[in-house]
Amino acid sequence: MTTLTPVLTVNWDQPDSFTLDGYGDYAAARKALTMDPDAVIQAVKDSGLRGRGGAGFPTGMKWGFIPQGDGKPHYLVVNADESEPGTCKDIPLMMANPHSLVEGVIITSYAIRASHAFIYVRGEVLHVIRRLRAAVAEAYERGLLGKDIFGSGFDLELVVHSGAGAYICGEETALLDSLEGYRGQPRLKPPFPAVAGLYASPTVVNNVESVASVPSIITNGAEWFASMGTEKSKGFGIFSLSGHVTRPGQYEAPLGITLRELLDMAGGIRAGHRLKFWTPGGSSTPIFTDEHLDVPLDFESVGAKGSMLGTRALQIFDETTCVVRAVLRWTEFYAHESCGKCTPCREGTYWLKQVLKRLEKGQGSEEDLTTITDIADNILGRSFCALGDGATSPIHSSVKLFRDEYLKHFEIGGCPFDHAPSTVWGTA
Repeated sequence: MTTLTPVLTVNWDQPDSFTLDGYGDYAAARKALTMDPDAVIQAVKDSGLRGRGGAGFPTGMKWGFIPQGDGKPHYLVVNADESEPGTCKDIPLMMANPHSLVEGVIITSYAIRASHAFIYVRGEVLHVIRRLRAAVAEAYERGLLGKDIFGSGFDLELVVHSGAGAYICGEETALLDSLEGYRGQPRLKPPFPAVAGLYASPTVVNNVESVASVPSIITNGAEWFASMGTEKSKGFGIFSLSGHVTRPGQYEAPLGITLRELLDMAGGIRAGHRLKFWTPGGSSTPIFTDEHLDVPLDFESVGAKGSMLGTRALQIFDETTCVVRAVLRWTEFYAHESCGKCTPCREGTYWLKQVLKRLEKGQGSEEDLTTITDIADNILGRSFCALGDGATSPIHSSVKLFRDEYLKHFEIGGCPFDHAPSTVWGTA
C-alpha cells in the first residue's frame, strides 16, 4: 500500500503556514547560493523532477537549455494561471505555503542566472494574489529578496503579476505575450522561450508545483527525491480528488500510486454509489472508467492506457452522471476559452458545442457521433497550442467508451438521467 508523502503539504494544517515564521528561514536557498549554479541544475536533473504543470518535461533539462554568456538578461516566469476544470492544486499550495514557491523562485533564478522573476497568477483568485504579495513583501523585509541575498552577491527582483483571467494564458507563450502587455495568444514555435521568451530574452517558464518542489530537493538531495515514484516518473506530486468522492481534497503521494489507493484514503466513492468514469489529469485528458482503477498514476503508465497524467486532477463521477452532459460542459468551456487565433480550434470548438447541445437534448442522430469525431480529428494536432488538442480528448474518449449512452439519448428523445442526484446535494 502506497502511503502519503507530505512535503509541500506538510504544514498546511498550521495556522501560520503561510507566514515566514511558520515556514522557516529559507535554508535550501541559503545552501543553493553557496553552490555553483550549474551544480544546482545538475541536482535537479539528477532528481528526475519533471514539470508538474501537465507536460511532464524534465525540469533540469529545461533549465539547461538557457544559453549562458549570451549577454542577455535571463528571466524566470512561474505559471500560476491554474484554470482547467478539475485542476486545483496550485491555488491551495500558494494559499497555504507561498514561501515554498518564493524560495523555489530564488533557487531557480540563481541556477539559470536570472535577476528578475515573475509569478503570473490568474486574476480571479484575488485572495491568492494578496497572499503571494504578502509573502513576497515579507521576504523582502527579511532580506531574502532584493540586493545581495544572503551576502552571496546574487540580486533578484520578484514581481507577482495578475492576469486578466484567460485560460489560454496557461499556455506558456500566450502567458509571455500577456506579461508583455499584449493580448494573450500562443506564439508559433520555434523559437522556444529558452532562446527568445520574455522580452525576446532567454526565459524559463515553470509551473508552481515544479518550482515549489525544488527547495526540498536541495535540502534532502537528489537521491532522496528520486527514491520516490517510478523509474521514469520520479518523486511525489499533489493529486487533486474532486467530485463524487467521500473526502475530496489534495493528496500528496509518490507518482505511481493508483486511483484505487487514493480512493481508499479518501473514503471511497460517496455512499451508495459506484465509480462510472474519471479524469486522470483534468478535463483535457481522455477519460478513464472503473477498469482503470489500478493503472499506476505516472506519465508512462497513464499514457500507455491512452490518456495523460496531466495535472493529476482526478475528477470522479459516479453512475448518476450523464457522460454526454459532462462532455458538453467541458466543451462549452473550451469553446469559450479558445483565443481564436487558429481556425481549427476557433471554429472546431464552436461546432462541437453546437452538435453536443443537440445530442444532449436527444435531437441528434447516430451520424452526429461521426460528425463530432470528424471535427475533433480535424482539431487534433492542427492548432497552435494544446487547447485544441485538449478539447478533443473528452470527445474521442467518451464516444469510444460510452457510445451506447449517446445512442440512448436518440432512442428516448432526451437525456435518460435525472440530473439532480449527480449534484453535490443529491441524495438519490
